[in-house]
Amino acid sequence: MPKYPKTDPAVAGIKGSTFSALAHRLARHQGEVYPLHIGDTWLEPAEGCRMQDLTVEEFPGMHRYTAPQGYGPFLEAVAARASARTGVPTETANVLITAGATGAVGAAIGATVSPGEEVLILAPYWPLIEGIVRSFRGTPVAVPFIGEADSPESAVSVVERHRTAATSVLYISTPNNPTGEVIPASWLEALCEWAREHDLWIVSDEVYEDYVYDGTHSYCRTLAPERTFSTHSFSKAFGMAGNRCGYAVGPSEPLAELIKVSTHAFYSTPTASQLAALRALDGRGDRWVDGIRPQYLELGLRAAERLGVPAPQGSTFLFLDVSERLDERGLHGFLSDCVDRGLFLAPGPSFGPYPDHARVCFTSARPDVVERGIDVLAGLLGRR
Repeated sequence: MPKYPKTDPAVAGIKGSTFSALAHRLARHQGEVYPLHIGDTWLEPAEGCRMQDLTVEEFPGMHRYTAPQGYGPFLEAVAARASARTGVPTETANVLITAGATGAVGAAIGATVSPGEEVLILAPYWPLIEGIVRSFRGTPVAVPFIGEADSPESAVSVVERHRTAATSVLYISTPNNPTGEVIPASWLEALCEWAREHDLWIVSDEVYEDYVYDGTHSYCRTLAPERTFSTHSFSKAFGMAGNRCGYAVGPSEPLAELIKVSTHAFYSTPTASQLAALRALDGRGDRWVDGIRPQYLELGLRAAERLGVPAPQGSTFLFLDVSERLDERGLHGFLSDCVDRGLFLAPGPSFGPYPDHARVCFTSARPDVVERGIDVLAGLLGRR
């Protein structure tokens, strides 16, 4: 056990920066900056769903704690949404409101992983999942999946090769961050049946469920409701990243254990954030999504065409193999050349074993800024 001044080696092994050792140069850069490394949107939330729209007169107590599980009317609205979308009957006992989807994933991992147990993480993956697993003394196991699996059978074969007696959870992200790919329903069905066969939990990261451009998003909870914790985000759905509001949905008895984890991690999600999110669920948020989804798609198509890569099926990202432009300095040297021109990208190793890749977010700044940044990247890649 570590004694002062040492700290826990499990925490020491977590990456401090999930994006780049070069990110500190963002504030010092002279000239236009193209911050394509952060998964965010340039847009404000729907009118009526912004913090400026909330008043103490309308919401007395909005600056006080709410119940750790969540604000009652908001829990009911989320449960109704989950029922409608998944076809699985959902009550408030199945829902936990969290500090972003990050809090939802953390609560799910904390409740399902014992020290030393393994979490199979389909890769490429969302950067924070590896550190979350380590924080709860679990062992993250990267499973190269996107680009490897090509059928339901091969999807199962890929994960089975990594399963051991210590495996307890399968983590799935679709639409995928960082690749933008949507995992087909038949593959998910096969993976859920495989998890059932081996008594595994499923943590299904579905924060980009509203942004599918090619194909259809399928819910793991529809396929395996007894063992799935799905995680969702108002940050990604409705442009509320700074509000830190998300939720987890799952079977009621084990969800009570997630509530214990979240209570002792962040106690409760900010009350005002829940009030703003509740307004987004009254129809205003969905109308906002319907208006911006075509914009996101157009930005993604233009970026993909300019860079000469396949168009995204979903999410707000492109994941690029830049190996042809790497020299003896490797990926760090290429990203440094990008930064010299004001362009910031997320490095591939943040998403798993991808030392020759970089991620681009095509919604992180105003469209004109993003397009100029994409032009800079195309020039560096020799795609003029």
